[in-house]
Amino acid sequence: MKKVYSKKFWFIFWLLAIIFLFGWYSFLQIKNNNEFGAIDFAIDFLPLDQLKKAKFKTMSVFAQYLFQKDGQEKTFMLLFQNNMELRPGGGYIGSFGILKMKNGKILELQTNDLSNFDGRIPNGTIPPYPMKELLGVTSWKLRDSNWSPDFSENAQKAEEFYKLGQGRENFQGIIAINSDVLMSFLQATGPIKIEGYPGTYDSENAVLALEKQVEMNYIQQGIKKEERKSIMNLLAQEIEKKVFTLNIGQKIKLAEIILNDLNRKDIQLYFKDQNLESRAIEAQWDGSVNQKWSQDYLMMVDANMGAWKSDYYIKRSFEYTVDLSGDIPKADLKITYRHTAKERDWMTRDYVDYLRVYVPQGSWLGDTKNLGEKRFGTDLNKKYFGTIIGVPLGQTKTIEFSYTLSSDAAKNYNLLIQRQSGSGQINGTVTIIYKSQNKVTYQVDLSKDWILGEH
Repeated sequence: MKKVYSKKFWFIFWLLAIIFLFGWYSFLQIKNNNEFGAIDFAIDFLPLDQLKKAKFKTMSVFAQYLFQKDGQEKTFMLLFQNNMELRPGGGYIGSFGILKMKNGKILELQTNDLSNFDGRIPNGTIPPYPMKELLGVTSWKLRDSNWSPDFSENAQKAEEFYKLGQGRENFQGIIAINSDVLMSFLQATGPIKIEGYPGTYDSENAVLALEKQVEMNYIQQGIKKEERKSIMNLLAQEIEKKVFTLNIGQKIKLAEIILNDLNRKDIQLYFKDQNLESRAIEAQWDGSVNQKWSQDYLMMVDANMGAWKSDYYIKRSFEYTVDLSGDIPKADLKITYRHTAKERDWMTRDYVDYLRVYVPQGSWLGDTKNLGEKRFGTDLNKKYFGTIIGVPLGQTKTIEFSYTLSSDAAKNYNLLIQRQSGSGQINGTVTIIYKSQNKVTYQVDLSKDWILGEH
């Protein structure tokens, strides 16, 4: 079957992420014998803390599954998510890939531009609110399949739409990768120059610089439109060269960086094999919403609704206060959005966002500030409050939810705040007022899920 190469912006980097995510084990292999049994032994001698060692061993299980010579063909669906256009599951899905492996080798990589593939999906699936109201989407399809903050739901929905589009493959797993993963490789390789192109690409500027290159700068440089994304191949080749020349210490650093991507949910894993899926869940790499958590809970879930790539410029922060001193526990949540872009251009405009705040079942919303129309629902064993938010260019908006928690939330109080995939850097504060009137405030870096009992 002929390979069909996607024209989507981030494809080459997502592919590299997949290869290195499951190929990192190479620097741990015992030369010339490919003995996976020796990997756990080797990991024990790495200069890492016990948690990282445990997660490296989990990665070795995945690597063994993929690279063992068992004669079995394994097929995976890859979802390529651009989180500069944030969606509940990570980012807008512009394309997807199908990766086939056998005996540790890539047999085939087919990629599909969703602007074409979605045309094969019959109309008729009603989209969730507010896709129709704000985007004019009348039929739900694969590009918008990651509408849940829970990746297992998104993975199954993506496969459902794939089948509706006459897809014939049966997948052993589904993997989502956000565009921020590019930064991982540039952190490890250092800055990269590309012959014939101006500037240097590094972990600070590459996202915006490359977006500008393929959308605007190619015109001034006299590059043909159909050749404007050739820079992606060139950059990928330079990254590949540097990665394969890294020494053992640098390769360990790259593996640690990719572990961070997994912990941040910039890479999310879903396997049909129950043992592998259990491993992903245990490592918290499955991108799931914790439905078993019975105490206080918070998850802030944003969805960019037609604001182009504006999430590159949106800075988020929050303040969460819980008062346990009265008969009924009360919570107050303030979320601040700062639009750092000053003027409308080819990638940004006024920000339009659909926010859902997930809270424990039994919570009851009281006062609100700066909210539009409010919506309520239950999902993933949680209650949510929803609203549409507009943040004009160069402005800041703070919204507020005041609500009561169920009395059960005050018993042996604990709090879990889960991170939305692709949401970038979010800082906040958590303040707890206990029965004794004692007040404790915590500074929160929401780079991964945060549990009060662990701080």
